[in-house]
Amino acid sequence: KLVRDLDRKLQIERTGDVFPAQNATIIKGQEHHLAAEQMRWGFPGFEKGKLLINARAETALERPTFRESVQDRRCIIPARGFYEWNKSKEKFTFERKETPVLFMAGCYNRYEGQERFVILTTDANSSVAPVHNRMPLILEPEELGDWVLDDQATESLLHKTPVLLEQRAEYEQMRLF
Repeated sequence: KLVRDLDRKLQIERTGDVFPAQNATIIKGQEHHLAAEQMRWGFPGFEKGKLLINARAETALERPTFRESVQDRRCIIPARGFYEWNKSKEKFTFERKETPVLFMAGCYNRYEGQERFVILTTDANSSVAPVHNRMPLILEPEELGDWVLDDQATESLLHKTPVLLEQRAEYEQMRLF
């Protein structure tokens, strides 16, 4: 129900796959409530042309690049799911079985007059670990307001273990020998 209410209230636009450097709908705090807007994915990297698209949840508060953003500018990235690739370059999709939306924790900052976000990642749980060692920090619907609006909740939410997800291979590599 909360997901449907958020969808109606925030006018979340379904845009299909989103790639780094593209705009995506995010949810951020605005005058003590949640509001949706478009924002570009990726902080400018240290090398020209490179983007920082993720931040490690475990160390984000220690890193100068992310510290203030995590402390003061937290956001949520709603998505149907996310992709990871294993060492054999096979692509897997991860989604929540019981709901059409998962909520990834993020933070944002302003660069060159434009707000940009990164997704916070954490150690992979048992549903993602066979494919990849990291995964987005997934928030529960009841944690959304706390993540964005409650500075006291930040530290504990950064260290939570995300819910188990359903895994689907985009294709399976055939081995002949």
